[in-house]
Amino acid sequence: MAVPNLTNILKRILKQPTAPFHEYHVRNEILALLKDCPHVKIKQDKFGNLLATYKNGKNKSEPTWVLGAHMDHPGFVRNPEAKNDWTFLGGVAKPEVEAGIKKGLRGKPVGDIATWKFPVKIDFEKIEANACDDLVGCAIIIATFWELATLNLSTTFHATFTRAEEVGFLGAWQVAQKWPFGKDAVFLSIETSRPVNGAVMGGGPIVRVGDRLSIFDNEGTAILMTTAKEQGIRVQRCLLDAGACEATAMQAAGIRSAGVSVPLGHYHNLDEKKNIVPEYVMMSDTRALIDLLKALVATKHEGIGERSIRERVEMRMEEYAPFIKASKKHFK
Repeated sequence: MAVPNLTNILKRILKQPTAPFHEYHVRNEILALLKDCPHVKIKQDKFGNLLATYKNGKNKSEPTWVLGAHMDHPGFVRNPEAKNDWTFLGGVAKPEVEAGIKKGLRGKPVGDIATWKFPVKIDFEKIEANACDDLVGCAIIIATFWELATLNLSTTFHATFTRAEEVGFLGAWQVAQKWPFGKDAVFLSIETSRPVNGAVMGGGPIVRVGDRLSIFDNEGTAILMTTAKEQGIRVQRCLLDAGACEATAMQAAGIRSAGVSVPLGHYHNLDEKKNIVPEYVMMSDTRALIDLLKALVATKHEGIGERSIRERVEMRMEEYAPFIKASKKHFK
């Protein structure tokens, strides 16, 4: 059995063309990469999302984590109501799209989709491609599966690879409506995101306090931070409010959710001057996130190693009881 390394996984995933509603090339490559992975079972739901489970032995992390990444990226899609017309789907303004077309940056159609025509470039420092968002996230989950399987690690966790995130979290919403992973599972959005509010490229994975639309589960966020500290993994804790991710959709459907991101350069293929360019991430950030996820899903986080807010306040109430009693006369 040939075990794919991270670079191999990245190359195979990042070269696949994708666009909202046309994620099948990426889906097929994920299925091929995980076909022979020990302890991993994968299936497709009715919407076309992939649902995967790693189960080896009776051990499992607490909580049970569901890692999530989406398979689409903004791109050109053939209009189903006018076969010769193309529509650009995803969060890029029309003037920038038209300027990119005028510069000859749109690639040749692959069936019903077309993408920007940037090559995949990977070295020890940097990963550059047409669509890091969120194909790097997909590759990170695949690498996590393989590295844990190679270690024959005993644990249980899950993953989703979803469709149509770029047009409003449609795939994630479908998963949430028939949530198959149990009420105690916590969803963890694995994204590549524009670094804002103090986050920087090369500074490590970003543990997201929230996004533009919502704030994420406090305990889940604390577990991520505690795990990083215990493992000596450098992370950044920030509110990434320049965009939104699937954790928001899952929370809206009643699923406990948290988020972590690899800092992304040239979000949605736009540079500082709004020219169409390749996206990129740093290899060190990507590798560190895989290490964090491996530790996260293999550990029982009982009490997350810290006292809860309730416990802290109750301790302070007891500690300062004489002062509270003595001062009461002033509040009658």
